[in-house]
Amino acid sequence: MGTRKAVTNQEADASASRERFVEYLNRLAYVVEHHQRKKHLHEYCTALLLESERKSVEPLAERITPDDRSVSATHQSLLHFIGNAAWSDEAVLAAVREYTLPAITQHAPISVWIADDTGIPKQGKHSVGVAHQYCGQLGKQSRCQVAVTLSIANAHASLPIAYRLYLPQEWTNDLPRMQQVGIPDDVVFVTKPQIALQQVRAALDAGIPRGTFLADAGYGNDTSLRDQLTEWGVPYAVSVQESTSVWKPGSEPLPPAAWNGIGRKPKRLRRDAEHQPISVKQLALELASDAFAEVEWREGTAGTLKSRFTRVRVRAAHGEISQQRQAEWLLIEWPLDKEKPCKYWLSTLPESFDMAALVQTVQMRWRIEHDFLELKSELGLNQYEGRKWRGFHHHASMCIAAYGFLLAERGRFSPSRRLAFAASPVSQKRYPRGSPKYSPTP
Repeated sequence: MGTRKAVTNQEADASASRERFVEYLNRLAYVVEHHQRKKHLHEYCTALLLESERKSVEPLAERITPDDRSVSATHQSLLHFIGNAAWSDEAVLAAVREYTLPAITQHAPISVWIADDTGIPKQGKHSVGVAHQYCGQLGKQSRCQVAVTLSIANAHASLPIAYRLYLPQEWTNDLPRMQQVGIPDDVVFVTKPQIALQQVRAALDAGIPRGTFLADAGYGNDTSLRDQLTEWGVPYAVSVQESTSVWKPGSEPLPPAAWNGIGRKPKRLRRDAEHQPISVKQLALELASDAFAEVEWREGTAGTLKSRFTRVRVRAAHGEISQQRQAEWLLIEWPLDKEKPCKYWLSTLPESFDMAALVQTVQMRWRIEHDFLELKSELGLNQYEGRKWRGFHHHASMCIAAYGFLLAERGRFSPSRRLAFAASPVSQKRYPRGSPKYSPTP
């Protein structure tokens, strides 16, 4: 009796989830405007949530088409919807955010904004943005596409709210190549930190709850990025390289030279042999060993995550001309089993911010690693096979849309539960045409 009741409850939950999913897609469909696009949005997002060996357009068409005779038509319509239809990725992602944000914040407010880039391995040279560059997914230099992302997060969940392809200069310097893949005429070369700043500016303009900006050293080393965040009133806690130079406590540059009454008054701060900044690595090595203390930040799959940390109030020693930069935290990690410090962060969080909270904040970048692992392995973010700019972003928007719904549902159910969206007319053993396993449905 108990088992039957449990099964009945699960069926009821699944039915309610499907109803909410339809309502959610209707909300998203409103922003794509055209009637046929609404139908294709429903189909595409539904297919992404169904189990499939591959989630490029043709296998998705296979999964949602009950009759083999109409698979080709479905395939062509979805190709047009993703590759050519002129709907707004920003509008869809905004609708996803508005729906998902209450689920993310029901236990805690947004505490961090996380900028990062994600790599998608890609062979050949014709797909938009593909180049020989560092690919995080592979952990090495390889041919890939790289997208810059901005996510909002707290300790319970996170959601990508912006996704933009990075174009290396070999692309932006080749106008015919850009035209072939439909890159808009107003797109020019911008660095990854500049893209991240554009995404932050858009988030501020949209009124998204502010959080501390987190990023790895690829962004944290950019002085102009840190300065702009400070100007906008966005606190940051970003990784920096060990060579980053700072003025340690009690050390500072010399004032400008005395004015001799001729010409303009000198304004530039000076340095001499006794007034020099040092690298954050050198500063860390000069600290006493008892300056480092063990700090725990969260429970991992193999137990409590902890390491040794210390922090020092410093002033960055780059970009200064007529005045010193504001003091900020330098956080240093030096595990007990390492011969030297391994990680460094600069942060404009308040001086009153305690050590444990600072460590927990910088370590929250792990959330987006989980997001993109699931977006790629479960929802096919890295499996789009089209070559053009619009299709690349449209596919990503649909993947994030599907992921946003899953996040909202997990707020209602146990995180370990897997939500199923059945498509009863579709065979569970369908394979894309051309596959060795393919056989038409009788």
